[in-house]
Formats: sequence, C-alpha cells, structure tokens
Amino acid sequence: MKLIQKVVIMQVLTEQSKSELIRYYTKQKRLLETEIEQLLFEEKKVTHKNRYQPERVSDYFEHELNLRQEKIKLVDFQMEQLSVLPLGSEIRERELETIVDVMVGDKWDENTLNKTIVVTDGVITEIR
Repeated sequence: MKLIQKVVIMQVLTEQSKSELIRYYTKQKRLLETEIEQLLFEEKKVTHKNRYQPERVSDYFEHELNLRQEKIKLVDFQMEQLSVLPLGSEIRERELETIVDVMVGDKWDENTLNKTIVVTDGVITEIR
C-alpha cells in the first residue's frame, strides 16, 4: 500500500545559504514595493475614470496595499532574524509530500511517518 507522507526540508545556515536567503528576501521586498507602486498608480487611474464608487475603490486598494505592507514587514522580520541566527542553525525551508510504501509486517511508529531531510548548501547531508 502507498501512503502520502509529509517530509520537512531543513536547511543548515552557512555563509553561502545566508547570503542566498538575504538576496531572496531583498528580491521579495523589491517585488512587493513595486506592487505597491503599481497599485497606487492603478488607484489613481481608476479614481479618475469615475466608473466606480470612490469609497469601494479606496477600500479595495487600501486593503491590497495593507496586505503588501504586512508582507514587507514579515520579510523585514525574517531578514532581521536571519542576521541574528548563528551559522550551523537549521532553518525550516519547506514541507513536501512523498509517497511511502508500507506492507504487512512493517514496523509502525511515529518515526515511520516523521521524516526530515537536512540540506547544506544544496546537498542532502542527512535524512532523519
């Protein structure tokens, strides 16, 4: 029988992975800032057309802008936490699903279903 199992991918923080994460977070922040600028432009454009109720337009764009600003705060927090973490720390990168074969007679315990893959600089170094 085949089961779907969740596998946690942990990344060991090294100089290389730290700089890659900083680049990734910086890029995400720039993208969010660009989205904010685009939303502000679109809001002005829609407001000047006078096709929609100004309150609804304002509410919609305010909501979207707030979402982006919250995401920027989260990215800033993640960058701050990254700067505090010592090298060698393990960071939860993501969670994937995998298929596991189980058969009659297999030992069943929590370790069977709780798997973690540890990655260091793009190389799998441990499977727990």
